[in-house]
This record gives sequence, C-alpha cells and structure tokens, in this order.
Amino acid sequence: MSFYTEDELRGLGLAHCGRWIKVSRKASIYNPGKISVGDYSRIDDFCVLSPGEGGLEIGRHVHIAVFSLLIGRGRIFLGDFSGLSSRVAIYSSNDDYSGEFMTNPTVPPEYTNVTVAPVTVGRHAIIGSGTVVLPGLTIGEGVAIGAQALVTSDCEPFGIYVGAPARKVKERKRNLLLLEKAFVDATANELRTR
Repeated sequence: MSFYTEDELRGLGLAHCGRWIKVSRKASIYNPGKISVGDYSRIDDFCVLSPGEGGLEIGRHVHIAVFSLLIGRGRIFLGDFSGLSSRVAIYSSNDDYSGEFMTNPTVPPEYTNVTVAPVTVGRHAIIGSGTVVLPGLTIGEGVAIGAQALVTSDCEPFGIYVGAPARKVKERKRNLLLLEKAFVDATANELRTR
C-alpha cells in the first residue's frame, strides 16, 4: 500500500492532520477542509471520505479498512481506537424512499426530502465487514458490530450487535480499557526516552 507523505497530507488541505497518520494514495478524499484525522490513524485503499457541512472527525489510532465509505451532509465522528472493517458504509444523510419525493443528488432540493443527522462511533467500537450505518445513530463506546449488519438504531456501550436490522446479542468484555491505559503509558514512556 502506498501512503501519502507528511508534506503531501498537509497539501491536501485537511482541517486537521495528526502526527504519524497513514492515508492511502488510492483513497478518494472530497471536501478535505471538512476532515480531521487524529494521530496514528490509518485509511486504506479505495476508501471514500466525502463529508458535507457537518464534517468528518477521525480520532487517534483509528483504522478505516479498504473500500469503506463515509459520506453525508451531517457530522460523522469516529472515536479513538475505533475501527471499520472492509466495505463499511456510514451515511449521515439519505434520501426519502417513500415515493413522496424524488431522490438522488442530481435533483434540486425542493423536490427531495433528504434526512441529515450526525453519526457517532464511540471509542473502541469495531464495525464488521459489509455493515451499513444509517444517519442519526450513536454507536456507543466499545460496541462490536458483526459483519453485514444493518444498523438502524443506537447501540448501547459494550454491546455486541449482529443482523439486519442489528440487534444486541450479548455484552463485550471491557479488558480493552486496561490495555489502552497500558499502551498509552508505554507509548508516552517511549517518547520521553527518545
């Protein structure tokens, strides 16, 4: 995988460009001035980042795997240590499918009824391959969502969700919070000794 250099990343005009981030040269980035990327995060090949007015905020140590899509007019937020597996689609706006209105971005807004609402993905949340997340949802801290789920409602912290629509099947362990502390402490110590 070929990643942008630090200078090239700055040249893209991102709203915020963290340290030691990796963004594939094969990712499609639209409206870069609306995108913030935190330290140590990674965006892989063929991802599409297309935020609208609400912007896209990617925390620290976030991984967005190949072919993922983050798009819409509302704000999208990915918390620290969260991850999107391949082909995850997060939408912060969508058309009205009822037939009462026309659809698609080639039609003027007075003929459409687009829903715009923010999406929040909490710290340590992981979203499985092929999952679709709809506008206006909060995926709580530590949530795990299985592959090919359709997320249509909020997900409670540290729940494990599967299916279409996604439903909670059990609780996720919280040991990762202790591991995060150990990791952050070790990283801070390493940086101090350099």
